[in-house]
Amino acid sequence: MKLCILIPALNEEKTITSVINRIPTHIDGIRDIYILVVDDGSTDKTVHLAMECGVEVISHRYNKGVGGAFSTGLNKALEVGADIMVNIDADGQFSPDEIPTLIAPILAKQADFVVGDRFSHKQENLQKPEEMSRIKYWGNQQMARLISVLTGQQFNDVSCGFRAYSKEAMLRLNLTGKFTYTQETFIDLANKGIPIATVPVSVKYFPERRSRVAHNLWVYFYRTVNIILRAYRDYRPLKFFTTLGLFPFILGSISGIFTLVHFLRTGNFTPYKAVGLIGLYLVSVAFVLWIIGILADMFVRVRLYQEQILYMEKKRQYE
Repeated sequence: MKLCILIPALNEEKTITSVINRIPTHIDGIRDIYILVVDDGSTDKTVHLAMECGVEVISHRYNKGVGGAFSTGLNKALEVGADIMVNIDADGQFSPDEIPTLIAPILAKQADFVVGDRFSHKQENLQKPEEMSRIKYWGNQQMARLISVLTGQQFNDVSCGFRAYSKEAMLRLNLTGKFTYTQETFIDLANKGIPIATVPVSVKYFPERRSRVAHNLWVYFYRTVNIILRAYRDYRPLKFFTTLGLFPFILGSISGIFTLVHFLRTGNFTPYKAVGLIGLYLVSVAFVLWIIGILADMFVRVRLYQEQILYMEKKRQYE
């Protein structure tokens, strides 16, 4: 099998050489290891140092974000005929020595998508990695809970950038987010029935380093949740819009019942006529949302057929 090691990089001249040189040169079950660096608009010596290591480099003219860099690498991995692709950060947070462990479930045909878990260790309680801030750890846990609810599966870490994909997962994967791809991948592949596994991995945090993706936790949270909800809306629109319509329906019903009871007791809507009208408006909004959900659910079937056609076309093109 052919393994592609994808390393997205942005101004990583201090670590890129070390990460590349530490990638194993031999892995049982793998006949060929292809290393690809996707330069996402670096302005330092990242590209020069990567090329000195003898690996292929694809450069973006401008920064497209980690999601854009991942998409570029994914397409290239399929073009070169990779059977497995591993994504690893260029900053040295993750150990390339753990790549064989990460791809083991794919080689054993136990999963098609394997994610590194930074918080679970030998089935023990979750632990915060050293030097990781408490607020970031808390944010990661909340994100994992959200994805677990949306996919109906249990995950402890959905934001780790150290992960592996089989060829089937690569062909099935369709992402829209450019800011980040980590959480959207779970929703996309889980809804397509792709088996997902997690593997405990070690991680090293550098206190002096500022995260380029999550440098502002609230901006990161907003943009990530936006991507997640859009992905969930696209796959489960009926449930999404039904849930969205529950709040105005309940609030509108309470307002309407309150106004009706007042009328039955006094024979007059005054002084709660406005409350009744607001209740009627909210119930109408709820019904509109539910109708949108029904219509969107019909369009989902069309999109799924289109994705199946796209999958078959990719398969024909890359195989």
